Formats: sequence, structure tokens, C-alpha cells
Amino acid sequence: MSPLPELNLNLGMSKDPDFPFNRKGKEEIIIRTDSALRKYTISLTISDQEAGTIILQINGNEIEVPTYKLIVTDDKTEEIRSYQVTRDILRFVKTKNKKSWLSFFGFKKFDKASYLYENIPFEPKQDSIETFDISAYRKLSHDMLFYQLERSGDKMVIYAGDISNFIKPEHVEKYFIVVDNDQGKSFIGDILYREKFLKLTPKVELRIIKRKQVPMNFEYNNKGSIKKIIYL
Repeated sequence: MSPLPELNLNLGMSKDPDFPFNRKGKEEIIIRTDSALRKYTISLTISDQEAGTIILQINGNEIEVPTYKLIVTDDKTEEIRSYQVTRDILRFVKTKNKKSWLSFFGFKKFDKASYLYENIPFEPKQDSIETFDISAYRKLSHDMLFYQLERSGDKMVIYAGDISNFIKPEHVEKYFIVVDNDQGKSFIGDILYREKFLKLTPKVELRIIKRKQVPMNFEYNNKGSIKKIIYL
């Protein structure tokens, strides 16, 4: 099959004062469009399949956070690649102290402390899969990629890059963090490769699959390892 012709290619520029990463209040987004041709779609699917864990720094503490399978494909190449992504947004609640029987004799070093974190997840509200068009809400540099999505005023970002450099935007409470073996560069390169191959600026669609069990609280030991998960 011969490639589709590229005709009537136009450049459109929009200014969105609400774009979250522009501190001056204005952001120019260049979008190449062509109404005469099909616009291809890059699909990001955040699954409900657990894939591993990563270490995040939250409130100055390094803790273990579960990751889930992230599937990337597009409807032209149909190439499928898998990454990992976080789904749980944790906030420290309190320290729990469990005294040993030796505390009665003054041996405090045998007491055990654990740390409780509240989870603030972003899950599909009604259907088992919720879909978002995130094409126009992107910030890209050579080593970082942000996407934003919003639902009923609830803002969420997807971040790919060096995890140690991640700073949550002030007005955003929830986030997904993409994990690969190269500080996000593999994921970013994958997206850019697909965009270049598709030639026209493609639509980027995010699908979030609802989890059957959603963690409500995480309890950690003093090493930051998960001790117990309490589900909704």
C-alpha cells in the first residue's frame, strides 16, 4: 500500500492562558493540521496490571510505590511498547508506634514504628475505561515530557523524565510518573519517533483502566518498604 499523500498542510497556532507550565500565563502551541487527511492517533493505555515498584521521595522520605503496565501504540505503525507507570498519589498521615514487651523494662530500641500514607488515586468514575484527549496539553524538552488532563476541574499530569527532578506543579494534586530504564528517555524517544513517522501532528489519546481494587492507605516500615496495603 502506497503512503497517503500530504496535501494542504497548514500551521495553526493557539494561545492557552491556562496552560499549567507557563509561568507568564501564555503558551504558544503549534499544531499541524490537515482536514483533508486522516489524523493518526497515538494511544497510551494505563492498565490495571501491576508491573513492579519504584522508589519515590515523598515528604523527604524515600518510599516504595507500585507501578502498573503502560502500553503505547499508534493506529498506523501498530507497534506496541510497554513501560511502567505509577497510579497512586501518596500523602503522609501519621506515624504508628508499636511497643515491644521489652519496653516495660526500658528497652525502647525494640519498639517498632510504621508510617501511614493516604492514597489519592485518579480512577475512572463510571465506566471501566475512561479516555482523554491530551494532544494539545504537552510540555517537552530534551529530557522531560509532561502531558496534562483534566476532569471536572480535577487536574492531573503525566510526567516522563528523571524521577529525582520531578516537581509537582502547585495547582496540580495528582500525577502519573512514567518509568523506564533510562530516566524516561526511552518513553520520550518512542513518542517522538511515532510523531515523526506519522508526519502530521497526531492525536494523543490516554486510556485509564479502572482497577478492581484501589488502595486506600499504605503502611511502610522504617526502610520505606511496603508493610501493608489497605484497600477501599
